[in-house]
Amino acid sequence: MNCFPDEVMEHIFDYVTSQRDRNAMSLVCKNWHRLERCNRKSVFIGNCYSISPERVIERFPELKSLALKGKPHFAYFNLFPPGWGGFVYPWIEALAKNKVDLEELRLKRMVVTDECLELLSRSFMNFKCLVLVACEGFTTVGLAAIAANCRFLNELDLQEKEVDDPKGQWLSCFPDSSSLVSLNFACLQGEINLGALESLVARSPNLKSLRLNHTVPLSALQRILRQAPQLVDLGIGSFIHVPNSETYTKLKNTIIKCKSITSLSGFFEVAPHCLSAIYPICMNLTALDLSYARIQSRALIKLLRHCGKLQRLWIMDCIGDTGLGVVASTCKDLQELRVFRSAFIDRNDPLGVSEKGLVEISMGCPKLHSLIYFCQRMTNAALITVARNCPNFMCFRLWIFDPVKPDPDTMQPLDEGFGAIVQSCRQLRQLSLSGQLTDRVFLYIGVYAEQLEMLSIACAGESDKAMLYVLNGCKKLRKLKIRNSPFGDTALLMDIEKYETMRSLWMSSCNVTIGACKALAEKMPRLNVEIFNENEKVDCSVDDGKKVKKLYVYRTLAGRRKDAPEHVWSL
Repeated sequence: MNCFPDEVMEHIFDYVTSQRDRNAMSLVCKNWHRLERCNRKSVFIGNCYSISPERVIERFPELKSLALKGKPHFAYFNLFPPGWGGFVYPWIEALAKNKVDLEELRLKRMVVTDECLELLSRSFMNFKCLVLVACEGFTTVGLAAIAANCRFLNELDLQEKEVDDPKGQWLSCFPDSSSLVSLNFACLQGEINLGALESLVARSPNLKSLRLNHTVPLSALQRILRQAPQLVDLGIGSFIHVPNSETYTKLKNTIIKCKSITSLSGFFEVAPHCLSAIYPICMNLTALDLSYARIQSRALIKLLRHCGKLQRLWIMDCIGDTGLGVVASTCKDLQELRVFRSAFIDRNDPLGVSEKGLVEISMGCPKLHSLIYFCQRMTNAALITVARNCPNFMCFRLWIFDPVKPDPDTMQPLDEGFGAIVQSCRQLRQLSLSGQLTDRVFLYIGVYAEQLEMLSIACAGESDKAMLYVLNGCKKLRKLKIRNSPFGDTALLMDIEKYETMRSLWMSSCNVTIGACKALAEKMPRLNVEIFNENEKVDCSVDDGKKVKKLYVYRTLAGRRKDAPEHVWSL
């Protein structure tokens, strides 16, 4: 292909949008590296400390869209101390200083202040898209600056982190002629100015996705839907009203006309008898997110019977095994299922889900390829059946409330069940293990999980061999998270070159010592090795034989970071 002119090659490159494929293209030869460098407009950085913003800007001079991650995924489980880092300000400052024509910024688990958002809004004239997932540190004061100054903004998406609204007027700051296509403020705290919201919707003719917070009442929802029948994705806030009232009747009549809605979420406050109002649009739904909806199992089952086209379902475990049976018989095209733990179900409560519900799903939904499943119990027989029925899993993440619980039918470890998963699902990329497990399951993983990129382990394994099986066998492994397992210095130091091919390693409450961590840092200068224990100040004089409570290792081209707090020891 080198016989083609550069202009032709660049045109071909434009059709390649996958970050993974773009990375591979840049390694083909020097000419492709040069062309791909000058042609790439979208860049993903999985760890904001892995490279400096200046180096990214120099490498990709035509940068338009940037996605950044700060804290790793396990920060969701409160494993990281507060104030650890992940600040986006240095990135925005560098982008602005170098006059990058940034149009999109997608951040996940980062610290974003109102000052950051103010600088962002003033620095990039063509800015169009801001997505903040599980980010902290900002309020609607910063969002007001984005709304007022980014005249071409078409997407504002706030997810998974509560946002304070001290003034309550940020929705009034959008321009008279709005370009919004997607607006999500479901995680916003406090009352919304309903007049400003309805006015914004009315002057946003291209709006396709709208997700409301819990304070938007059913009466306002009816007026919004009347103004925006073109919506495809709808997040409902409060869904409580007296049946057969005038407001409820108006809502039912309005919803019938919303024939474009294919994705539904929200329902933070629900009266089960009101759910029948949305039945008319359920037949077209391909995505349903009820992960924050406290709806009783009986009402959920009635709702799900109308959702025959679902491909993605997020729900809480109060649905029960019976409800999952209904999903299996109704949603034959289901591809992604997430069953989260309900905060109001006790771990010993007979409610919740078990292996029975998962087996029914596997029998009724053969297209399923992504699963997150919080359950009371699991058996080897069930996992073997699931592996046989759904061999296309790319993501299989299972948590048992008791993380060391064996197969309740045979009282054996769950090695054979998870072994069947990795043997049958050859495209598996993400795996989370739970239950009583020995070294044998890690041998299975090392031998069969050839495509595995992320592995999460808790309270599993018997010796250092288990970790070595994984490191030696999983050639594509990028992220490894280990908690409360017996792996020690030998496992950590045996295959240290492997860590330079990975994004990160996390170990907490294992048998690793400070001396081993120092040895790793000395031998591998391109790794940042961080030790910390909640908010305790670092004691550099501690004995090398002392066990480390929390260890975070990640590769970097930027060297040791300069913003680490005093309770983080960077080796």
